[in-house]
Amino acid sequence: KQLSALDVANLYKKRWLIELFFKWLKQHLKIKKFWGTTENAVRIQISVAIITYSLVAIVQHDMNLKRSTYEVLQILSISLTDKTHLHDLFDKTNFNDVKDLNDPLIPGLFD
Repeated sequence: KQLSALDVANLYKKRWLIELFFKWLKQHLKIKKFWGTTENAVRIQISVAIITYSLVAIVQHDMNLKRSTYEVLQILSISLTDKTHLHDLFDKTNFNDVKDLNDPLIPGLFD
């Protein structure tokens, strides 16, 4: 079947969006190499990365956060063991670096 130039351009645009998505996953979710060598292991690692991205995007959307997805991911990743409520966590707008959230005075999950 022959495709029109417009069809080819639309397919390339969709492919490019997928490429950018996987680039974001690799950069921000720290996928430098695959843990396993089997097809199943690679699928599981990619699935976990996509689920992680989806959950972060849901938090970002539902809480109407004016932060980048990467910043939300960083805040959540350094706060996994905190007992801080999500709303309180993201209300801390006076920090310059997300590492400032790693306050030893805030009780952790196992404190």
